[in-house]
Amino acid sequence: MGNHYLVTTAIPEPGLQLLSDAGQVTVLPDPPDYATLAALCASGDYDVVLTQLRDVIDEPLLANARVKGVSNYAVGYNNIDVDAATRHGILVGNTPGVLTDATADVAMLLILGTARRVVESDRVVRDGKFLGWEPEFMLGRDVSGAVLGLAGFGRIARAVARRALGFGMEELFSPRPPGDRPVSDEELGEFAGKVRQVPWDSLVERSDFLSLHVPLNEQTRHLVDADVLGRMKSDAILINTARGPVVDESALVEALRNGVIGGAGLDVFEDEPRLAAGLAELPNTVLLPHVGSATVPVRAEMARLSALNAIAIAEGRLPLHPVNPLSRA
Repeated sequence: MGNHYLVTTAIPEPGLQLLSDAGQVTVLPDPPDYATLAALCASGDYDVVLTQLRDVIDEPLLANARVKGVSNYAVGYNNIDVDAATRHGILVGNTPGVLTDATADVAMLLILGTARRVVESDRVVRDGKFLGWEPEFMLGRDVSGAVLGLAGFGRIARAVARRALGFGMEELFSPRPPGDRPVSDEELGEFAGKVRQVPWDSLVERSDFLSLHVPLNEQTRHLVDADVLGRMKSDAILINTARGPVVDESALVEALRNGVIGGAGLDVFEDEPRLAAGLAELPNTVLLPHVGSATVPVRAEMARLSALNAIAIAEGRLPLHPVNPLSRA
């Protein structure tokens, strides 16, 4: 029968076919709760578990797990305690590099959508409240010439920068907020002379659109809190396609409600799929259901990579995209 793979939520092809060709596959009919997943991982019935971001793989689960590895169907892996996995000899793989352009497209969509009040305008038309062109009806703001602040300057932030330059935006970045490090023109490459590095505090204060592109870790959890929101321009717009907990969502609701900032475009939320109380009712927001990677080709490639990671781990090899240090040793 070969190796046995546990898939917590069905993934697109060619992922499941690759796993089926390599061994036995169990796909759970519904997303498991924590206790169910912990019990399945501890059962000894499975060689590798293929997880989603909502699956919590923490120290207690890993301490009792009898699996060789975890393959996460995502680029991020903040749902997995990688240090604990390493201590218990459990390999972890992810799917980097495949969703850069798709997520950058969504970030740009949120910039444009919030600036031009596209959701509000769409609702006006659908509700039969469009009574004809008026000089001051549904006025938005210009994107061209506005200051785009990029919090983080990795692959996705660079892809956003490339798009935003085409819209004539002035671009600033801070590479590792809330900390800092110097970035040379050589490292900037094509962006040298086109984007300017500023400290995090300056980025917050100068941005018309502040777009978040940082991983979720102890340093970036609630990176954008009430204090940061209070230092942003009163008409600034916050864009988040990174991870929900990078923003204190309750503080964001208060800031949006009280005019501390002008708006927000969000593809991720602090406690998905739940929203902070009052967020859904705010008109100055564009809210998307975590669709940054949601194109058919991207999701198929994520499925392929996560399946190949799982197969490699089950067969005693390093995954294509290892996460924990032991897999790089």
